[in-house]
Order: sequence, then structure tokens, then C-alpha cells
Amino acid sequence: MGLKEKLHQTKLKYQGKKMAPAFNAIHTFLYSPNETTHSGGHVRAVDDLKRTMNTVILALVPCLLFGIFNAGYQHYSAVNGFPADFSLFEHFITWDNFWLGAITVLPLVIVSYGVGLLIEFIFAVIKGHEVEEGYLVTGMLVPLIVPVDTPLWMLAIAVAFGVVIGKEVFGGTGMNILNPALTIRAFLFFAYPTWMSGDKVWVHGAVERAGTADAISGETILGYLAQGDTDGFSYSLSDMFFGFIPGSVGETSTLLILLGGLFLIFSKIASWRIMVSAVLGALAMGLVFNGVVAAEWIPEYSKFYSLMSFEFWQHLLVGGLAFGIVYMATDPVTGSQTNRGKWIYGFLIGFLSVMIRVFNPGYPEGVFLAILLMNVFAPTIDHYVVRGNIKRRMKRLKTATIYPKVAGEVEALKTETV
Repeated sequence: MGLKEKLHQTKLKYQGKKMAPAFNAIHTFLYSPNETTHSGGHVRAVDDLKRTMNTVILALVPCLLFGIFNAGYQHYSAVNGFPADFSLFEHFITWDNFWLGAITVLPLVIVSYGVGLLIEFIFAVIKGHEVEEGYLVTGMLVPLIVPVDTPLWMLAIAVAFGVVIGKEVFGGTGMNILNPALTIRAFLFFAYPTWMSGDKVWVHGAVERAGTADAISGETILGYLAQGDTDGFSYSLSDMFFGFIPGSVGETSTLLILLGGLFLIFSKIASWRIMVSAVLGALAMGLVFNGVVAAEWIPEYSKFYSLMSFEFWQHLLVGGLAFGIVYMATDPVTGSQTNRGKWIYGFLIGFLSVMIRVFNPGYPEGVFLAILLMNVFAPTIDHYVVRGNIKRRMKRLKTATIYPKVAGEVEALKTETV
């Protein structure tokens, strides 16, 4: 008897018992369910929640791998000095970089999935429903949006808070009003602000100096700009675009984020309207600030000057703005549902992200705050979009030719609308 047959028999044994949801989750994770429907009308398609989640994870894996190499690269470059003649295979894609990055980043992934899935299993057993696959993506997103040196106990507490308060209390996957990964990030920011300020991140680990272990944190590009030091960093545009800069684990490579976004659009998982409108909103706000600087309405000694004078399009290359637009703002549960609403929703996310980044130099990264704010307003945006569509249709209805046989139905429709 094979493993699959044994698991199926065990599943039948526990069917209807308390632990059935937990066992069914393991069984369906390893194998496709063999139960099929025999009656009624059904939508026949190959996509389901698990396949959708796995598709998003595939789009995130390149960012994770790059983040592992980048963690090791930032370490050895800070210790030995950044190479003048950078070579991808000689200085970046090396075993030393991968090994150091792996032992630093993978524990974050393990804790994120371990704590989050444990809570999912507990709630499934208590409520008696099947384990939902929604946390598969959240568990991968969380390690990619936190600093590399985030303590594991701190991450575990934040994950527990985000899963319970951010999702389960609303009814689980598909019912939450806030993005769970961003809820976890917000908890870390407000509960432990010194670790999540956004101006400094871990760039290399413990270094043996005079017999003592010394951990050093380096400035991000946003950290330099927030302090008014426009010449404090020497990163080129190619460094910022390809991702050879310090930052959170998966947010540094704009190139890989762009490729991941194209993959999600091609697979019809994410909305291109939200992505495009968010980029336009960020560029618009950046242009406004560049115009303020060009008009000399703000003095150079102002604490807002450096971030305002930063090239408007370069905002997309630093920090977590690009990552948030592609993987966070496009969440189909917490985002806007109507096509027109998606344009409004995305534009305001990009617009507010750059605004918060500039006007809050104490935390020069505002994309997660902007997305959480728009998560709250997404239902309101959709409400007024739908209401506007109904009003336009009713106006057309007044001038349309009404056939006698449908006149009664039209009058009933008018009464329900009023």
C-alpha cells in the first residue's frame, strides 16, 4: 500500500472528528483532492486558491534568493570594502554570500511560516473548517519586508498578532479588511520603532574585532536623504535598479520586482490597473515636490529639502515602494474591486507613499502606511463608483424607448433604486 493510499485511509478514519481539518490540510497540500462533484452547475477551471497562492510565491522566490545573496554581499563589502570593479559572479553570486545570507534570512522564513500556519491550524480545529491557503503568500511576504536583523521572537509576536487580529477575527482568508502582511509590519513599526525606523538596516552581521562580536547597521539611501545628506551615498542608478544596495530582504531589486509584476499580470493574478495607477501617483507626487524645490519655495537647509529634491522617478528605485505596489497593493481581498476604483485606489497609494516619505523624515518609508490607509477606504471608493454607474444608467433609462411589456419591470427597478 502506497503512501497516498495510507493517507487517504487515515483521512477517512478521522473524517468528522475534531482534528479532521488539520489532517485534511496536510493531505491536500501533498496531493490533489480526489473528491469531485456529481450534480449541479459548476465553474470548470484549473485555478483555485492554492494554485493562485503558489503562483504568487513563484513570483516572490527570485526576490528571496536575491535577498539572500545581497545580505551576504552587504556583509563582506562592509567588512572588506566595496569593490571598485564590481563583478556579478566574482563579488555577488558567491557561495560565501549565499551561505551567510541563508543562515540569516531563512530563519525569518521558518518562523514566519511556523507561527502563522500553527495559528491557522488551531483556528481551523476550533472552528471546524478547512485550513485556508491564504497564509502561504503572507508567510513569504513577511520575511521580505522586514530588516534582516529582526529578532526572531519579535517576528513571532508580530506574526501572531497579524494572523489573529488582522485576519482570523474577521473570519479568515477573504474576509479581512487589512493586508495581513502589512498588519504584521505595522505592528513591528509601532511596537518596536527603533528596529523599524526605515532609515537604517542591518548590512552585515557579527564581525570579530579584538575578540568581541560587533554588529553594525548602515544607512539606507532614504536614511541619508532624510538626514539631508545628498552626497552621503555613492550608489549608482544601476545599483539601485538591480538591487545592490542595503535594505529589507526582498525590496532592493527593482528589476526582479518588475519581472515579478509582469508575471502576475500575465497570469492574471494581479491587477495591472492598480500597478500602473500607483506608479503614476508616485511620479505625480514626486514631480510636485521637484517643482516646489525648483521654484525655491523651500530653503536648502529645510529637513524636507533632500527628499523633495530627489529625482521624482528615482523614488521607485529605493525603499519598498516598488515592492509594495506590485505585491501588496494588488491584494485582491483588501484592494478595490471595480475597474474605475482600482485606478483611484492605486493612484492614491502612490501619491500618499511619496508624501509620507517626504513629510515624515523620522520614518522615510511610507508605502505600507499608504496601503493600509487605502485598504480602509477601498470599500468606500467602490461604493461611490457603483453608485455613480447606477445614476448614469438611470439617466440613460429616462431617455430610452420603453416597450410596454417591460414597462412594469422598469418601474420596479426605479422604485428599488430610489
